[in-house]
Amino acid sequence: MTTLPGILYNQFFVSLPEPKFDLTGQTAIVTGSNTGLGFEAARYLVRLNAERVILAVRSVDKGEHAKQDIEKSTKREGVVEVWELDLSSYESVKSFAKRCHHDLQRLDCVIGNAALSSRSYNVLEDNEAALTINVVSTFLLMILLLPLCRTTAFSFNVPPRLTFIVSDLHGMTRLPERHQPDIFAALNADKSASGMRRRYGVTKLFGVLLTRELAARMGNPDDQGVIVNCANPGFCVSDLIRDAPAWSRPLFFPLYLILARTTEMGSRAHIFAAAGSAATHGQYMNNGRVEL
Repeated sequence: MTTLPGILYNQFFVSLPEPKFDLTGQTAIVTGSNTGLGFEAARYLVRLNAERVILAVRSVDKGEHAKQDIEKSTKREGVVEVWELDLSSYESVKSFAKRCHHDLQRLDCVIGNAALSSRSYNVLEDNEAALTINVVSTFLLMILLLPLCRTTAFSFNVPPRLTFIVSDLHGMTRLPERHQPDIFAALNADKSASGMRRRYGVTKLFGVLLTRELAARMGNPDDQGVIVNCANPGFCVSDLIRDAPAWSRPLFFPLYLILARTTEMGSRAHIFAAAGSAATHGQYMNNGRVEL
């Protein structure tokens, strides 16, 4: 439910069950996984017996610290790998994808978790920063990895999943730019405070819409082998506010205390989508299940 009452109901009264999937032999990638939801999702993948879990991170040093933490808590070594990925650079995205094709024998799931939320206007590559990181680079990465996932599907008789992490804010986001001939150009031209306040929600709306479009273009998973879906973890304790203005960060603490899910609870949504069946193809998942 993406209305405000529905969101509040989910936050106060709905808990996701602990994932119990068996991911033995599988290889997974999680972007933005040195901290927050991505970090806890990666920890779950290791707990669920994945064979290789790649932390795709901008800072390799921070990724190594995250790796050590996961190994200590799961008592599994030799599973987690740290690979550099900077979603602010298209060349970095392409280099990462090339490395995947060269170094991975299989790829069973990719969780596109990394995201930027900022009130400051900044340009990365050819778009405003949140558009570049949350939308263009994330979908570019998934599309570049699609051939490897398809090869995995037919070589190992498994359905790889491409999962985009979105937000229930998408249902309450205004997008007047949809009436413009070039939506991205209109968004890039809006440097106003109000435009930046709604920018994160806009990128998550794009995540839902592009998931549906990509799924439609890919076709039935039974024919082409790969499942694509998107998942909402809800409002969680995370590091997303690190890019918020310093004066505004204390305002989040009461919300965290009263309303937020724990980081671990939110990461369960990642895992339910990343292990989703063909019924999740092209779908928006909320509370670990498809929401129509």
